[in-house]
Amino acid sequence: MDKPIYQEFVEMVVKGIVDHPEEVSTEKTVDERGVLLTLKLNSQDMGYVIGRQGQNARAIRTLLRLVGAKNNARVTLKIDEPAGSSRGYHRRENVSSVEADVSVDDLKI
Repeated sequence: MDKPIYQEFVEMVVKGIVDHPEEVSTEKTVDERGVLLTLKLNSQDMGYVIGRQGQNARAIRTLLRLVGAKNNARVTLKIDEPAGSSRGYHRRENVSSVEADVSVDDLKI
């Protein structure tokens, strides 16, 4: 069965910006709200697809809505976060902290 044009569009765009294009796939589900495309990719490529402050993901979703509307479909994109992804978490070894030698007696209250 052929993939719809909007599904091929998402895969083409994402494969063009990631380091592991062979691991990019989409899964289509249809419900009463429209079509949901779930994007699956390598955990190392999440940053490329999301972009700074979600700009890449937002742009892909906007274009996908336009392509879907042209084909009479309401299409939503969900990016599946792979296991082992560290997106959204700060690593402790990169965070430096400064400890101060201040006692309660030193504070002027």
